[in-house]
Amino acid sequence: MSDEVPRGTHSLSSPWIQAGRLAFFALYAVTVLAALAWAFSNVRQIDPQNRAVVLHFGALDRIQNAGLLLAWPQPFEQVVLLPAADRVIERRVENLLRSSEAIKADRVATFATPLSDALAGSGYLLTGDAGVVQLDVRVFYKVTDPYDFVLQGEHVLPALDRLVTRSAVALTAARDLDTILVARPELLGADNQAAERRERLRGDLVQGINKRLAELKASGQGIGIEVARVDVQSSLPDPAVSAFNAVLTASQQADKAVANARTEAEKLTQTANEQADRTLQVAHAQAGERLAKASTDTATVMSLAKAQQQGTDPQMLLRLYRERMPKVLGQAGSVTTVDPKDDSRLIIQGASK
Repeated sequence: MSDEVPRGTHSLSSPWIQAGRLAFFALYAVTVLAALAWAFSNVRQIDPQNRAVVLHFGALDRIQNAGLLLAWPQPFEQVVLLPAADRVIERRVENLLRSSEAIKADRVATFATPLSDALAGSGYLLTGDAGVVQLDVRVFYKVTDPYDFVLQGEHVLPALDRLVTRSAVALTAARDLDTILVARPELLGADNQAAERRERLRGDLVQGINKRLAELKASGQGIGIEVARVDVQSSLPDPAVSAFNAVLTASQQADKAVANARTEAEKLTQTANEQADRTLQVAHAQAGERLAKASTDTATVMSLAKAQQQGTDPQMLLRLYRERMPKVLGQAGSVTTVDPKDDSRLIIQGASK
């Protein structure tokens, strides 16, 4: 017998043909798996924090809440995942913050090379009393209309940022600086309603944003969201903070100086009152003494006047003259007496006995 193998059988069992068969089967298997994956690509589990909007050939078809979603693969149906109705999403509004270019320019700006108007006003809002304030706003919103949200797509968040910015600008322009943040603590006691107006700032901002969202929806251009809460962190620009700190320091120093002056004035007033009381008491005492002395000194004269008026003692004046004149004349160094009836003669006193 012969051991020869037919030539056709040898060619079919060559390594190249076997490799080609393996490659074909592998490609076939991959194709089948890819087809299965494509066929079940829109069959998925929707988590509780999400919901799905199904688009049938680009048109809105249905909304699927949490659970198993069965949908045709693309391009027949498209599935868009959205947050659940009760899920709150946070969004920080970058439009109200100072830009990075302005922050960099602040470091090198001088009086000789000031900032441009665009950079100088970046991140600042003007208040109703011509003040300047910075607001860091964080918006918490819900998706209320999935169809509008999907239709607007990537325009939702930019539109929300613009609405928040517009509402913040209008709100700050209608308020003064002290109803937005505590800029001047010395005025807290003078205005009891300022704190209440600062608390209403967040609520007014939420109402303003939702009002504009409702206007967009009424015009057929709604973005499908509603703002639930707003967190606002207000602050002053750095130069303004330094200026307010300087004013506050000066006010505190002035208050301290006024308090010290009032204390010194009170001390001086008390000292003056004590001296006035002492002087008044001394004056009353001296007046009493002088009055008593005057009464004593004039008692004789009063008695003489009374005696002359009543005629009770006609010799009283002569007696007083005789009693007083020697004492008066005794105090003189020399005395020359003239006769009142004859001035040509002198009366010379004789030697005292």
